[in-house]
Amino acid sequence: MKLGVFTACMPDRSLEFIAQRAEQGGFASLEIACWPGHDSRPFTAAHLDAARFGQSEAEHVLDLLKRHRLTVSSLGYYDNPLHPDPVVRTAVLAHLHRVIDAAAAVGAPTVGTFIGRDPGHSVQWNLREAEQVFPELVDHAERAGVGIVIENCVMEGWHPDGYPGNLAYSPELWEWMFTLGLYLNYDPSHLVWLGIDPAAAISPYARWIKHVQAKDVQILPHQRQRYGWPGKAVNRAANPWDTGWWRYRVPGRGEVDWRAVIDALAEGGYDGTISIEHEDPVWSGSTDRVLAGLEIARRTLQPLLIP
Repeated sequence: MKLGVFTACMPDRSLEFIAQRAEQGGFASLEIACWPGHDSRPFTAAHLDAARFGQSEAEHVLDLLKRHRLTVSSLGYYDNPLHPDPVVRTAVLAHLHRVIDAAAAVGAPTVGTFIGRDPGHSVQWNLREAEQVFPELVDHAERAGVGIVIENCVMEGWHPDGYPGNLAYSPELWEWMFTLGLYLNYDPSHLVWLGIDPAAAISPYARWIKHVQAKDVQILPHQRQRYGWPGKAVNRAANPWDTGWWRYRVPGRGEVDWRAVIDALAEGGYDGTISIEHEDPVWSGSTDRVLAGLEIARRTLQPLLIP
């Protein structure tokens, strides 16, 4: 296993800058963010323009990675393929097709995204809808030699009441999505606040884990006593992502037992990248603070990996 960085943590910095700092920081790979350039939502970035990506652009990215002794672990475009607005859904799916083509061009083994959800319909309705939507994407990816990995993020902010907005958050749903030819982009942080042991969850599904994201989560028990599992209700509209009782942290500043997680990954045969997904509000606000957060994560995880 080797450590990498998901570039979305520095949306205002160039891929060249991030690659340089990643090499200096002792990282081995990049997971490159590929949202459309006009996207300004939190935790999104456009470090590779999949909409206008040809041979010259691919050669530039490959040369950049080579110069900084980095590999590309995945291309990331985490959006809602089941969006209730048909115009938006069509745009998301079209961009996913372009990201798959870009991944093939730069030798990225996977593309990361979500299952998503139409929050106006039941879980069962959405599962049947996904079974109609994803086969075309999977076929396209297989022809390109790329795997589609689904992050197990809850995406509660996509639902008006804070319920799951990405139907890939639990092992029950992983088993369903594997039948569609999809793989798992495993992130232990989401499992912790759901009450699922993130290390124990690895073993039965190790062979479907094709990418790993490293993010931690800090639990605030006194706040959970007030809000309960679904989180804030009365004032949720002001910030749909604020549950009130937990927050994401960089590895080493939360509840995840990284020794147990990495040991379980190793036992399951995983030998790919652990990509640090930095969404820590404490270590944000400036490039220097983000880089400091990445260094905290590296110091936490690197000693647990075999050199």
